[in-house]
Amino acid sequence: MSERDDLLQILDTRRALFLRTVEGIDDDQARTRTTVSELTLGGLVKHVAQTQEQWLSFITEGPAPQPDIDWSNIDWSNPPAAVKAFQEGHRMLPEETLGDLVAAYQDVAARTAELVDTVDLDATQPLPEAPWFEPGASWSARQVLLHLVGETSQHAGHADIIREALDGQKTMG
Repeated sequence: MSERDDLLQILDTRRALFLRTVEGIDDDQARTRTTVSELTLGGLVKHVAQTQEQWLSFITEGPAPQPDIDWSNIDWSNPPAAVKAFQEGHRMLPEETLGDLVAAYQDVAARTAELVDTVDLDATQPLPEAPWFEPGASWSARQVLLHLVGETSQHAGHADIIREALDGQKTMG
């Protein structure tokens, strides 16, 4: 098995576990908060799809321009528009359906697989300036794909907790 095959296999496995958490639920359940967190199953599917889309763009086009936001000094009762947009990327909005969000996630997964087959895994891009990245750092396509494995796994865990609190269903139990 090649490195590319390994990357795709682990991503596919993590995605399947993640998507298992939304099997058999309806849109209202997908919007339901079951913990003190703002996270919902539908919001997580949307967030993971959008985040993966952004990382694919990073691999092929480089870092996107970052909004000029002082993250340490935000008035959360009235955040700037860029922060509101970021927050909406974590929420399943009333006009959205779980089916559409899952389809978008599956679409970005397919495009990720195509990219893994063709991209130079050693090609690097500079990370955007953000408080959570080391200044001046760059990531290779390989590092981004490994980050996506971690991101998908982490959110699959979140989703598993939310689903278990929703109706007792467990992804791996």
